[in-house]
Formats: sequence, structure tokens, C-alpha cells
Amino acid sequence: MKAALMPTGWIDLSQALGTIVADAGVTELARQARVMRAIGSPFVADVLAAADRHLHHAPLTWAIMADWPGDPAAAALAMRLNAALHALARRDTPASLGALYRSEHDDVDGAVRAALVAHDDVVAAWLREAPQTNEVGRTAAILAALTEVMRQAALPVELIELGASAGLNLNLAHYRYDLGGVAFGPAESAVRIAPAWRGAAPSADHAVTVVAAEGVDLQPLDAHDPATCERLMAYVFADQPARSARLGEALAIARRHPPRLMRADATAWLAERLVQPQPAGRWRVIFHSMMAQYVGTAQRALLDQVIARAGERAASACPLARIAFEWNADRSAVELCVTTWPGGATRVLATCHPYGAWIEWHARPTMFSEA
Repeated sequence: MKAALMPTGWIDLSQALGTIVADAGVTELARQARVMRAIGSPFVADVLAAADRHLHHAPLTWAIMADWPGDPAAAALAMRLNAALHALARRDTPASLGALYRSEHDDVDGAVRAALVAHDDVVAAWLREAPQTNEVGRTAAILAALTEVMRQAALPVELIELGASAGLNLNLAHYRYDLGGVAFGPAESAVRIAPAWRGAAPSADHAVTVVAAEGVDLQPLDAHDPATCERLMAYVFADQPARSARLGEALAIARRHPPRLMRADATAWLAERLVQPQPAGRWRVIFHSMMAQYVGTAQRALLDQVIARAGERAASACPLARIAFEWNADRSAVELCVTTWPGGATRVLATCHPYGAWIEWHARPTMFSEA
């Protein structure tokens, strides 16, 4: 397996993925293999394509894929299967799969087939469990959006993350960033995040001060648990070792600075959290990244209502913001959006690589004054 660097150029996701998304004639594994190739992960693309060809050798896994009750793309079913194979490879089980991932041979079909035959039950179990990812590369976009919030009112921030996983993104103030040539965060941090950037860079005058951070997840993960850390590592694409190394450093920071995590339904918990008094002179910022796709339409609408009601109570001394890093409606692009209250104006700030490798910034320096 040859390591692929995260792409430093820009991919027109709408152009690259539009025909893939629209093509109903391909299986989910084949579709996702094309997506992986489009966003710069060719080894994962090869693994998924091989899994698609040999899925009939794994009847348990095949049945789950065939009978999935909802949208398999929204549920990231292909990514669950890919993570299962990566986890098996990391354990050298079977040996041919581990050897493939170490680039000791290039028989992708043979190794993937052997894994599906020998470990159908393991792969099926991974498909039944929701994805467990915590991509800290996305914090660059979240931080950039926070600098725009600071442009409206330079106040300290309390962060609330929905779908927080292990809470690694809640620790965004502990990471070092290069956003279009402008540095943010502690220079000594071992986590370095420098997405390729196009557009106006954020101003260093709009630094972000985080005074509180907490998150909610149905199944929050513990960075101190080796099995949890291994599961998170399996969800990182095998041909992107820089992401794996960065995840390891972020987990180490989380062990030194444990994020505050709640186990609960996000909508119900947030409704209670947002009625708690907000200190004057502080932003309350709700954010989520690649979380909305796992929430049903009705639940998303309810979540929107909960946040909108809180927005109605917002005041200039106690402002509210929502930052979303999510696929757009037709899943052709990942958009970074911010909504601020009082007022409730929503802006699309940027188009982003799904894992934060690049950011195409759209926001104008005067965007809030024009609202």
C-alpha cells in the first residue's frame, strides 16, 4: 500500500462527485470507491472496489448491505466496512491483508476476499455499529468560522459540540493552525493543522479565546481506552498516515486535557442546556461536523427548532452562533455555514474537503456589517 498524501490542490467536488452521486446504477461500495478516488485516497478506493467484487463471499455482511433500511451513503456504510478491514489489517488478520496494507504485495482482490471469507462475522459487526470518527483536521474550518464570529463581536467563547465523539474537536484551542498563512494556537502544540487555502485569509486580529467547552454524544468515546483509540485509528484511511499521526497526537492531548462529554440524545440535551443562563459578554457557540447525516429528517427539524428558539432569546450581550461543517443537500459539496443571533442570518463561509485537507473561503471581510 502506497501512502497517499492529503491533496493540496482543490477538487471541484460538485463536478467530481455530482455524477457519482446521481448514478443510481452502481452499488454503494462501488460508488464510494469512486468518491475515495476523487478525493485523493486511491488505496481505499481499491479496497472498496475489491470488497464490492467479493462481497458474496461474506453472506452476513452482504445481507446487511443488501437489506439496509435507510440511505447507505448517509449511514456511511462503506466507511464502516473499510474501517473493519483496516482494523483487521492492523491486527495482521488475515496475514495476507496485513501484508497488503504494509505494501508487501499488491493482490488487493486476494487479500480482501480472504478477509471477507475468514472474518465475515467481524465485518458484519462493524457494519451494525455507527461510525466512530473524530477528524481534527476539520477544526481548521471551525476555527476559521469562529474568527468570523469574532469579527461580529470580539467576545470569549463557550463551545457546545453536537456529536462530539471523543471530544477531540472540543480541544481545538490546544492545536496549532496555519490558515492561509496566518497562524493561530499555541506554537508548541504537537497537533499541526494547515489546510490548503484559497481565498482571503482570516485576520490575526480576530483571535479566539475559548473559556468553556462541552459536548454531547449518544456514545461518547474515552481517549484513555486503548480499544477506543484503536477503533478511531481504523476509521482513518490507511493511505493517509499523516492523519493517523495527527489523531494519535490529538488523543494524547485529550488524555492530558480531558474534554467534558455528556452521554445523551443531542436534541433533548441541547434543549435543556440552552435554557441555562449565559454569562454576559460571552458567545455561546454550537457546532457540529459531519453529524447531520446520521440524524433523521424529523430529528434535524426538531434540533433546528431548539436552536432557533434559543436564538430568539439571544441578545447583543449574550449572542449565539451555530457553525455547521456538513454535506449540502445533494451531497456534492461540504459547506461551512454560520448562523448568528440576534438576527439569525445564515452565511456559507466556505467549501471544504470532507476531512479538512483544503478550504475554499467565500466569506468577504465585510460580511457581517452587510447583514
